Formats: sequence, C-alpha cells, structure tokens
Amino acid sequence: MKHINVALFVPHEGCPHMCSFCNQRTISGSSKRLTAEDIKKAVSIAVKGDYDASNSEIAFFGGSFTAIDREYMIYLLESAYPYIQKGLFRGIRCSTRPDAIDKDILSLLKKYGVTAIELGAQSMSDRVLAMNERGHTAADVINASEMIKSEGFELGLQMMTGLYGDDDETSLMTAEKLIELAPNTVRIYPTVVLENTRLAEIYREGKYTPQTLESAVPLCARLLEMFNEAGIDVIRLGLHSGGNTEDGYVAGAYHPAFRELCESRIYLDKVMNIVNNEHIKGKITVNVCPGEISKMTGQKRRNIKALEEIGVYARVRECGGLKKYEVRLICEE
Repeated sequence: MKHINVALFVPHEGCPHMCSFCNQRTISGSSKRLTAEDIKKAVSIAVKGDYDASNSEIAFFGGSFTAIDREYMIYLLESAYPYIQKGLFRGIRCSTRPDAIDKDILSLLKKYGVTAIELGAQSMSDRVLAMNERGHTAADVINASEMIKSEGFELGLQMMTGLYGDDDETSLMTAEKLIELAPNTVRIYPTVVLENTRLAEIYREGKYTPQTLESAVPLCARLLEMFNEAGIDVIRLGLHSGGNTEDGYVAGAYHPAFRELCESRIYLDKVMNIVNNEHIKGKITVNVCPGEISKMTGQKRRNIKALEEIGVYARVRECGGLKKYEVRLICEE
C-alpha cells in the first residue's frame, strides 16, 4: 500500500518577516485562507483506494504554522485531528520558523496529534540569514531542534542553496550543521527568484547573481550524498512543479525533475572517478541497485553520452546486493 500526505497550504499565515525570496502565493498556487471544509475535501480525495494509514499524514505547509493567530491554528488542528483519531492518518505534520517554537507550543501540538515538525532553517550562517531578512539566527535553529526532539516529535529541517550572500562552501557548512542536529528528514531547495519578492528587486538591481541549474546540480548532488551517508532521508529536493511556480519564475535553479538530475549526477561522478582512476577505456557494464537504471543512464542518456566522449561505452544493469548510489563496473573484453 502506498504512503500519502494530504498537503494543505497556509500561505504566509503567521510569518512575522517577509524573507527576500518568499512569495508563498506563487509557490503554493493559492492565497485563499484554509477552512475545515477544505481539509475535509482534501482528506476525502486522498483516502480513496488502498494506502498505508500508519505511514501517512495531514500536513500544514506554506506559512509559519506555530506563529499564526492562536485561535486560527487551534481551529485548523481541531479540523484535522478527528481524522487522526479515526486512524485514517498516523499524525499531523507542520512547518514553521525556528523562532516560533517553545514548550507551550509543543504541548499544544502534541495534544492535537502533531507528530512531525519541520523547521525552515534555510542557512546556518547568521550573515546569510540576515541578508535574506529571515529574522532568526542559527542558534534559534539549534535550540528549536533540540526542544522538538526532546518532546518526542519527528524533526524535519529545510535548507536552501544559492541564497543572496550564499556560496557553495556556506551551503556545505549548513548541511554539516544540520547533520549534527540528527533530523529525521531534510528538504533541500535551490533558491528560485520569484516575481513580487525582494530578491527579484535585488536581482534586477544587479546586486545578486542567481544560482544556475548547471551549478546547483553538482552542489545539491553532493549535499544529497552527505545526508544519505548520514542516514537522513531527503524527502524533497527542489521546488515542486505545478501551482504557479513556472508562471512566477524570474531566474534561478528550477527544473521540474531537479532531484533526478542530481541523482544522475551522483552516478555519473562515481563512474567517472573509477574510470579516471583506473584508466578504463572501451566497453563496460555498470551495475546499480534495482530501480536505478534510469538515473545512471541520465535524462536523454546524457550520462551514457558523457562517458562516450571519453572513450567509454557503457551499458547499465541491475544488480542485487548494491546500495543506492553504489556502482560496480565490469570491463568487457
């Protein structure tokens, strides 16, 4: 049975700051205030057919959930909680700001069946956070993460690459700091410049150079490997397609299949390292774990073509016993 999440967007509700990159209406495709009827409709659609209720959640995303008006937050929780009590979902997931977490908030969330809390850390550099008008510090991320874990919630952390004032070295540092916090899950979002944001203004003023797709893919591939090696599940890599993201796009590293590009890059880099270190030429078979052939092949066979350019002609085969992102090369006579 499949895992499902009922993703409900609370656009810009509760955010005390307008971050440089933020336009929640564009990202979510909605500016309408969420109601109990919206939750009921979304749940009724989601639960049709077979699914794993023990591994599915109702999720409030888009705004800073714990910073919204307390009465409205409780209204949303009370509207969703009955579906948890009926056993239709294992719990509620919400996303919020690191500086909008305290013991009282956590006690209230637990009362209404919240089991997972995601924090928008974005960066662990106070300089980058200030330049992007986040309104919190790296210390707030650490303190909130420790509180969330100590109260028994599943912890999710979100980071961004290519922010105003950011660079690859800072992004790698952020990943290292997040790994130290041992979250259950991570989301990685390359910065996309959207219309009606401060970042779009800074970009048009010539003060900010957006990250390109060509530079974001190798960096995010490296970040993905770092979290994978630490046993942390990256549940999202890149902005989701749909909504109004494409319509509001101005610049930056956006691709509807961004994760696939990054995973393909991991495989190509691994094969290239072996080929170069062992001076391999000619025909080879690249063995990968089941289900990973298309990622090793790459979109439009770009990995295969890249190898052919250096005189290596590869075919890809599945091989049991290999882990994800692991490759085994066999040279053919």
